[in-house]
Amino acid sequence: MVHDTFHVLFDPQHELNLRSRGSCKQVALRANGTAQGEMKRLFIFVRSIAVVLLVLECCPAAFAQDEKTDLGGNKETSRSGFTGAGAGGSGTTAAKPGGADGLGNPTLGGERHPLYRLRPSDVVEISFTVAPEFNQTLTVQPDGYVMLKDAGMVEVQGLDLEQFSEAVQKAYRGYLHDPQAAVTLKEFERPYFIVGGEVGKPGKYELRSDTTVAEAVQIAGGLTQQSKHSQVVLFRRVNDDLVETRLLNLKKMLKQRSLKEDAHLRAGDLVFVPQNTISKISRFLSKASLGAYLSPAHL
Repeated sequence: MVHDTFHVLFDPQHELNLRSRGSCKQVALRANGTAQGEMKRLFIFVRSIAVVLLVLECCPAAFAQDEKTDLGGNKETSRSGFTGAGAGGSGTTAAKPGGADGLGNPTLGGERHPLYRLRPSDVVEISFTVAPEFNQTLTVQPDGYVMLKDAGMVEVQGLDLEQFSEAVQKAYRGYLHDPQAAVTLKEFERPYFIVGGEVGKPGKYELRSDTTVAEAVQIAGGLTQQSKHSQVVLFRRVNDDLVETRLLNLKKMLKQRSLKEDAHLRAGDLVFVPQNTISKISRFLSKASLGAYLSPAHL
């Protein structure tokens, strides 16, 4: 019997090569895993940077929009009735606030060109389209009423011409089927302002156009050497019992050649230039106390 014998020869070099290949493969896998991890971390970092930049880009736009909305919402509350820059708002109100329109907060300035309101001694003419026999010319009485032919007494003081026409038509509805009346202001008191105190020619002047306090002082002959023109006072009628005041530093405005804070006059305003310093003055004064500021001690 023949026995075949198989001999396996051990080759050390071959085993070393196999181990080396396995080690290289493991190193390559590890290196590949490390590279993928680095790429992943880099991607996450770049994405985070992009998100941050996007947020930073959006925030100013959102802030600007909110600020714009806030400014728009506060537009009315921050608006002041005073004319000129730097005049702040105020929550102070008064019954029957003044001004030619008789509406709104009683502050100096307000509507620059208000509608004319009827007052005592004004003369108005009424003309009816279909009933000329009711045409008439009337004078507003001291109590603010007029006597309409056949229709009786109607209060008209404080009304503009359109409101007066409506009041006349309402009064004649019981006499005429469709009273269409046109009203015309024939005579009226010319708008005026008064300048007193330390000016060259104190007195009453006709308010013919848009006029400021500084211009009014010049119209009245300019300032005297004794004038305290850092405390020029503007008095404005609010109602029959109340007067509103505002202090103007005319000296500063003239020195800086900036009239942004100069106030625009309205009919009936009183500009007073004192000689001495006025220590304190209330924003609203009764007409009875107005004389204290216009006494000889302040001239």
